Amino acid sequence: MKKILLACAGGFSTSMLVAKMKEAAIQKNYSVAIDAVAETDIEEHLDATIILLGPQIAHRLEDIRSEVTIPVEVIDSLDYGMMNGEKVLEMAWDKIN
Repeated sequence: MKKILLACAGGFSTSMLVAKMKEAAIQKNYSVAIDAVAETDIEEHLDATIILLGPQIAHRLEDIRSEVTIPVEVIDSLDYGMMNGEKVLEMAWDKIN
């Protein structure tokens, strides 16, 4: 099973996006676990297949990439703001498959 981890400053705003992504995953019949955490808790979730960063911490992309061995990407700010779970899920899915 693939694991997608979303991270943001506090883990709260990404939690809403996770719910939308889970709905899309069910509709697409994807076998995936999706979770949201605060940026400070990323190290506790390195069993993820990919880490997606909220736009508010995009400036940390290279730092986080240098600290982990899994792919790290930034969520498009428009998709994040619109809570477009399907599009964010597809972006992650494309990167890990």
